[in-house]
Amino acid sequence: MSDIEAFFRPEIREMKPYTPGEQPQGGKFIKLNTNENPYPPSPRVIAAIQASAVERLERYPDPLGTAFRVRAAEVLGVQPDWILCGNGSDDILTILTRALVGPGEKLRLPYPSYVLYRTLAQLQGAEHEEVKFQPDFSLGNDFSLGYDFPAANDHLKLAFLPNPNSPSGTMLPPARIGDIAEQLACPLLVDEAYVDFADGNCVELVKHNPLIMVSRTLSKSYALAGLRFGFLIAHPEIIHMLRKVKDSYNCDAVSLAGATAAIDDQSWLVENRHKVIATRQRMTLRLRELGFYVTDSQANFVWCTRKDRPVQPLYEALKRDRVLVRYMNYPGWGDGLRISVGTDDQIDACLGLLAQHIAADDAAS
Repeated sequence: MSDIEAFFRPEIREMKPYTPGEQPQGGKFIKLNTNENPYPPSPRVIAAIQASAVERLERYPDPLGTAFRVRAAEVLGVQPDWILCGNGSDDILTILTRALVGPGEKLRLPYPSYVLYRTLAQLQGAEHEEVKFQPDFSLGNDFSLGYDFPAANDHLKLAFLPNPNSPSGTMLPPARIGDIAEQLACPLLVDEAYVDFADGNCVELVKHNPLIMVSRTLSKSYALAGLRFGFLIAHPEIIHMLRKVKDSYNCDAVSLAGATAAIDDQSWLVENRHKVIATRQRMTLRLRELGFYVTDSQANFVWCTRKDRPVQPLYEALKRDRVLVRYMNYPGWGDGLRISVGTDDQIDACLGLLAQHIAADDAAS
């Protein structure tokens, strides 16, 4: 340990940093590794951003994002005081963890899922308690051990549940999540980063159980990953408490203007969702024809595994071809390729190259 490292908290020295998907800095790539939307955002977003950049930069932004909350509330069927804005949904996750989980306390999460969750616990000097998914990515009763099992819930303060999940793209039915929340001895955050590509959502659960919260992002379905905007739907009393924890101006004027324009253009969302789902269905069928096991995805990506050969060489071969997908290896679970849904041309190129590499491997063996 260096002299400089000694100044940092032990939790920071020991933790592994979150590793995002590769962002190439030079040359042309087909980028299918970070679940970005392959299409540009609504034209209304561009117009709103341009206007805000000209008119508002000399002033502080609205600290509560009132215009966004009013329009989002109309879309979601809640009141504005049920919504908290964030600098991406990661900001929402950070605010919740800071507010609810202290040193030595527990954050529960499923495994495998979004690796940032454990990082947030470590930043708090807290424990992260991982409960394995079943082989079909359902959750057993271990995740929802609640009031009848006090020893299993010592110091448990919060649970995160991504739905749809990453990397699998699978989704638990809202009724099952409602049952889990009823049994848990702590609040439950349902991370719905990909839910606009799914068949349902958990917003109605929030209205009936004050300990259920739902987080959303505009990065995926609204094609605004570069803008950084997310939000939370929760009981107003929870929102009131979380406002004490968030940064004073955690969303800038440009992101607020763009996000408000985005959520206002629901016709754009419907059209984009249709295109992404159609491509997802087509690529799922073709990947299965190529010998992959592909889970039925409810997100804008698919999770692909194989038993007949390792998949990491396929990832590396695609990268040499300047096609980026995400290779992910989960100790105690296994590895696979997570492939984002791109445009039809991008997916055709990726599938064609995969077919070539698989055929070459078969011929060489």
